[in-house]
Amino acid sequence: MHRLTIPIPDQEIRALHIGDTVYLNGIIVTGRDAAHKFMVENYIRQAPTLDDKLYAELKRLLDGGVIYHCGPVVKKHDDGRYSFVAAGPTTSIREEVYQPDVIAHFNLKGVIGKGGMGPYTLQACHDQPAVYFHAIGGAASLIAESVKEVVTVHKMEFGVPEAMWVIRVEDFPVVVTMDSHGQSIHDQVQARSQKKLAELLTA
Repeated sequence: MHRLTIPIPDQEIRALHIGDTVYLNGIIVTGRDAAHKFMVENYIRQAPTLDDKLYAELKRLLDGGVIYHCGPVVKKHDDGRYSFVAAGPTTSIREEVYQPDVIAHFNLKGVIGKGGMGPYTLQACHDQPAVYFHAIGGAASLIAESVKEVVTVHKMEFGVPEAMWVIRVEDFPVVVTMDSHGQSIHDQVQARSQKKLAELLTA
């Protein structure tokens, strides 16, 4: 079991291997389809303007940081504060077209989601280094207990699920399923499944 504090140094990422249980502590940022598309189109495919405060903030938050594929259920309190009611992971493969560029540009060290990602993200994890953390699907309320504070939110115009929520977490439970050494549990499961299917079809 590993307990890591964000931002995460490279050597701690390299020490992780598929199957490792990790508890994350610190600031993470949620981001789904709209957020990834926005970052790639506005900050990677073209240079941001010098006065772009959001870009500067994301560069600070994501440098050595973690992005979470999550569409939370959020409660707004009378004093204006927000809290997470549910914070389960969403399917990650939709971000495969964007994720390698986001990892490299922002110096991400971790991506949280469910279902794993593809070969381009796996290669980015090797090059960066970075890892893919699998969060427990169906445990949205339990995971929300790890979210101790909603620090702020960006791009609320995308809607609550697609907005970029900046949250402080304590002992957020995840499992490494893609590491910086080129290993992916998801690839292994798929290979075994295909082998078993072939055996059944020829039986």
